[in-house]
Amino acid sequence: MQLLVAQLKNQDPMAPTDNQEFIAQLAQFSSLEEMQGVNENLVALAYLQEGNAMLGQLTNSSALIGKQVTYSGEDGSEQTGVVDAVKLVNSQVMLSIGGEDVPLTALSGVSGNEGAGDDGGQDDSGDEDGEA
Repeated sequence: MQLLVAQLKNQDPMAPTDNQEFIAQLAQFSSLEEMQGVNENLVALAYLQEGNAMLGQLTNSSALIGKQVTYSGEDGSEQTGVVDAVKLVNSQVMLSIGGEDVPLTALSGVSGNEGAGDDGGQDDSGDEDGEA
């Protein structure tokens, strides 16, 4: 808008801007303003999606608490331990294993304590008729 005002102040009074040209410029500035608004909304949406993804990882990782996991240690060696807690550190999901914070991305396997004694309600007798 400031650009248009400056243009009007400094135009040649003997050859003023044509009305159609002036309206076209107004339309272009209006379109530019709308595009800036759309850009701001897209950036906000990207941040929201990033937050949702992080929350999903944190929620899914909470199922690992009490489970035995295998992970790559800081020195690259394969280590195992039980997940004590899950937390968010510097926008990264971390597992607390034996007092050590391990990034979720370092996990290579999960075992133990998963459904112990629970067969999910399935009848493993092999009898499909329901007879005992």
